[in-house]
Formats: sequence, C-alpha cells, structure tokens
Amino acid sequence: IHNVSGAPSFSIDYKNNCFQKDGKPFQYVSGSIHYSRIPHYYWKDRLLKMYMAGLNAVQIYVPWNFHEEKRGVYNFTGDRDLENFLDLANQTGLLVILRPGPYICAEWEMGGLPAWLLQKPNIVLRSADTDYLEAVSSWMAVLLPKMRRWLYTNGGNIITVQVENEYGSYYTCDYNYMRHLRTLFQFFLGDKTVLFTTDGNTDREMTCGTLEGMYATIDFGTGRNRTAFSRQRRFEPRGPLVNSEFYTGWLDHWGDQHAQVDTQKVSRMLGEMLSMGASVNMYMFEGGTNFGYWNGADHDNRFRSVVTSYDYNAPLSEAGDPTEKLLAIRDTISKVTTLNLSLLDTLSPQGPVRSLYPLSFEEMKQYYGFMLYRTKLPRDLPEDTPLISPLNGVHDRAYVSVCGVFQGLLERDTTLVMNLTGKQGDQVDVLVENMGRVNFGSKINDFKGLLSNLILGKDVLTDWQIYRLDIDGAIASGWPQSGQRRSSPNPVRGPSDGPVFYQGTLPPNGLAWDTFLRLNEWTKGQVWINGVNLGRYWPKRGPQQTLYVPGPLLSPTQPNNITVLELERAPPHTRVLFMDRPQLNSTAGKTSHSPGSDPSSAFSPETISSI
Repeated sequence: IHNVSGAPSFSIDYKNNCFQKDGKPFQYVSGSIHYSRIPHYYWKDRLLKMYMAGLNAVQIYVPWNFHEEKRGVYNFTGDRDLENFLDLANQTGLLVILRPGPYICAEWEMGGLPAWLLQKPNIVLRSADTDYLEAVSSWMAVLLPKMRRWLYTNGGNIITVQVENEYGSYYTCDYNYMRHLRTLFQFFLGDKTVLFTTDGNTDREMTCGTLEGMYATIDFGTGRNRTAFSRQRRFEPRGPLVNSEFYTGWLDHWGDQHAQVDTQKVSRMLGEMLSMGASVNMYMFEGGTNFGYWNGADHDNRFRSVVTSYDYNAPLSEAGDPTEKLLAIRDTISKVTTLNLSLLDTLSPQGPVRSLYPLSFEEMKQYYGFMLYRTKLPRDLPEDTPLISPLNGVHDRAYVSVCGVFQGLLERDTTLVMNLTGKQGDQVDVLVENMGRVNFGSKINDFKGLLSNLILGKDVLTDWQIYRLDIDGAIASGWPQSGQRRSSPNPVRGPSDGPVFYQGTLPPNGLAWDTFLRLNEWTKGQVWINGVNLGRYWPKRGPQQTLYVPGPLLSPTQPNNITVLELERAPPHTRVLFMDRPQLNSTAGKTSHSPGSDPSSAFSPETISSI
C-alpha cells in the first residue's frame, strides 16, 4: 500500500480541501464490513470482492462486547482476531477506517457496550460518568495499543480513526466525555493520527457530536447531498467533504417489510459525491449475519428487535454474493474516480492563468467553447447572498458551483443574479459557455467570457484561476473512452446537477446511414460522436429537438464513441435516441415523437465526471 520513497504520511489538507496521503491529494471510496458478522474463513473472499469492485478502503467497527464479554477477559482469536482481519485487508490492498467506539450502534447488541456495565444500575452510559469512563479507559488501554502499529503512518493500513459514533444523536451531549475520549485516543495513537466524528444530517446532532481536534464528518442516504455537505461545511469550513455512512440499504426489524434501497438512486448519488471530490464510505457493503445473540434492537415508541440477517440490501449479499447493486457501484466508481482527480489535467494540461480580475476568452486566446473561472468565497455566507453580474458581463452563460455542488446559472441579458451560500474559503467554479458571436449589426465585436467583475453581496470576487478548456482536443484524442476499464454490459446510470460528462458507445450494426440524435428530456449541452463535435442541443428551450448525424461519421463495424456534456441536468433515464427523421419544430418541453418517427437505436451514456 505504501510508496517506497519516504516515510508514509496521512493528514488533512485544509488548504486544498482534501486528504493527503504521502504528500498527494487522496480521495477514499470505502465500504463498511463487520468482521464480527462474517466467519473469519470468509474474510479474505469478501475483502477481495470489495477491492475488485473498485474500493480503496474498508470501514470497520470494533464491538467492545465481542472482545470483552466478561470483564477483564479479552478474546482476540478466531472470528475475533482483529489483527488478522487488518492484515488480510492490507494484503488485499485496502486501507482501513477504524471505528473503535466505545459505542458503535451498528444494530449490534447494546451498540457494542458490554452488558456487564449494567451491574452498576445507575450508570450513565456514553457520558463522563466515573464508572463508565473507568471501564472505557481500561478497554481502550487494551485495544488501542494493538492498533497503533497498524496505523498507516507506522507502516500499517489504518488511515483515520473515528471517536465514538453519532454522539450528537444521544441525549447527554456531554463534551467532557468526548474530551476524555480525544485525550485517550491521542495518548495511545499519537497526536498526528487523524481522528474524526460522524453525525447525522441535523444541526443538533452536528453540534453535540463534534469537538475541536476531531474532524467532523456527516452521514446521509440517497436524498439530496447539497444541504448535507453544506451543513458539514458550517462545522468544518475547510478540509475534505466526507460522507462516513452513505446508506446502500437499511436494516430490518421483526415484522417489517424487507428494506430495499433503489440501485439507480445509490449509484447516481455515489457518482455525484465522487465527482465533487468527496470521500465516501458505503454503509453497508456487506452486512453479514447477527449470529447467536448479537442482534440489537430499537426503542422509539416501542421495543423492536433487529432480525438475524444483516443483509442490509447491500452490494454484497449476506452470503457474500455480488448483486446488481455491486455491478452498478463498480461501474460508477470506475467511470468517476479514475477521471475526477485528473479531469482538469486532461482538459487544461497547461494549467491555470492567475489574475486579480477575470480575463476574457480573447485575452486567454481561447476563442470557442468553454473556460473555467475558479476563486474562493471571501467570507462566510450562511444565508442566501446574491451573486450579480451588474454590467451584464457574462458572455454568454455561466454555470456556478460551490465546493463542487451546482448552485445555478447566470445568463447574458436574462439572468444577471443568483444566490449562493457557503463558508469563507469555499471553492467557487464558474464554467462559462460561448454561445456563438454576433454575426450581424453593430455589435459584431462580441467578446466572450466574464467581461466584468462578479459581485457577491458587498464583495468583488478577485484572485481568479482561469483554465482554458480544450474539450474538443481531448475528445478527438480518444478521451474519455481511452484508458477506461470496461464497464458492465448494462450499467445503471443517473444524472447529477450542473456540468457533467456522460459517455457511451453505439454498437455497430453494419450500417453507416444518416440519422438524427434526439436527447429527449435532456436540458442543454454539447455532443461528440467518434471525436466529432455535432453541436449544441437545447431541447428544453426548443424548437430543435434532434441533431443531424451524417452517416459517414458512424462506423459500421466498430463501436461508436459518444460523449455528452450536459450543462444543467440529464433526465433520470439518461437515454438518447437515434431517429430516422429530424424534429425541428417541437415547442420547448414537448417530448412526444413526431408522426412516423421511430428510434432506430438507443444508448444509455454513463456518468464519468463533473467539471
């Protein structure tokens, strides 16, 4: 796992909002697996499958009561041999995110706390209660020294360590307890170890669960991520975006309908988060089984016991078999992460030009297509704050994102203001599209780009990094298809907001005839076939609904590479159609086929990366 040159290192890079591993930016794609729920003779098999799915890390809980069923008697053998599990993960090439509790939840008996703690009937669990802290300290004095040699910085594979577990959801909100744990972990693991907390997507949970000196992360499922990551940003203005528990499924209680989470929603949201540069752990990747008496229970309005199977509708089944969800996730990972970190290197190999104020396309000597303007928020913006182009200086459309999350757009003559929120130092990306220069009348000296300053609240945005984007050159050279792992035959894809590249192939059918490409329910963007730029599409505004594809562009014998840059939002189906005749007269928003017009072929492109 380590680079051979120099001592291994792992840290948080607050300047560039990412993790750093051995001095280089690092993004993890992880899955939760519970060694306590899988027989040890299957550990290697499951870890290998996770690695082959494209993961570079696994996240594990350490259930205290699994190792200290009787006070003072410790068991680290067989199914409880934690160090053997860490070693197998290391051999497989997987880093480890360690979650040693002492409380772990996990739908595990008493959340991993030993039942013998209740011999003190008035004990206040998960607090600075003296009896509780004494037991915790004794356990950590056994566990954490075993873990120290497995830290990445000591030659092992543990990159980060979680303190407690979703503590903000517990009623005590005892900061002295969390301070005690932080001190304990730093004492046994060293003060350079990256400690973190995980909490649910509410202000109360994040407030009670976080503490200075431990990086605050968040967890959420397939709902929208914009509010969740914005909430994380309020507690951690700088550093990587992290979803520590992205729910691929859910648990079952006795009497429930079996929980299921839609595969397409999971793969779509995963792709969206990874495209933003976020590090993500999928909970669960394999759930396993609550053997014996190890199941937990919930008690909100009434007592509800968790079933024996912890299948969780996860990508790997309870028995470790791959599912359609695993194939979809594998495909998402292969198409997003391999490109995301190097996307600007590919599209703008010369790097950015730095300028106090924006420069036009002409000043940058890029005359067509797109340029990216990047800066940082000058102050905290907890409330909606207007971003204004007061002199109508956006020529012609600007797609605005904060920390990789699409916020909206500005458009010449029509949309001169939009709202932003964020934290001081958050990265602001403004992708500007040249929609074509005026060819008639007195205004043919039509400059493109950001021609005047953007005003955010009371601030003029300055200190820009400006990237020329040679998208056509990259695609003509074979990107993004070149160098990609082959995907599954029927990948499940989904859209995300803002500028996103999609790719696909049209299988050869022996013909190379003229056809018409229809992007039904797509919004606006650009299409390339076999490296040739077909032009713009904008069916939402209309009237044109199809793009002409000259037959000789298509190969009758080889797969035809198709790349779509959707600038606003693709439809959930992410399908395009090849029609036998044009549709040039549909009004905006209409989706019906014209009489006699049938699709001759169709393909579903795959999300590959956001700009």
